[in-house]
Amino acid sequence: MHLLQAGVPLVIIRDVLGHSDVRTTEIYARVDLETKIAALARVAPIASPGTSSSKWRDDKSLVEWLRSL
Repeated sequence: MHLLQAGVPLVIIRDVLGHSDVRTTEIYARVDLETKIAALARVAPIASPGTSSSKWRDDKSLVEWLRSL
């Protein structure tokens, strides 16, 4: 998990762990909420609080869905 949080690609982690298939590695790789938020921020930077681009944080169903990933 620390490698994934450090930005190491999953295929590299697969090789380090000796898995023959990346799907096996995916079973053990669960990203925390902070990493998910950081990933979203890289795609669409979050503007200052109260602007329309930060309204996703108020969507409880979306936040719960993100936590389930």
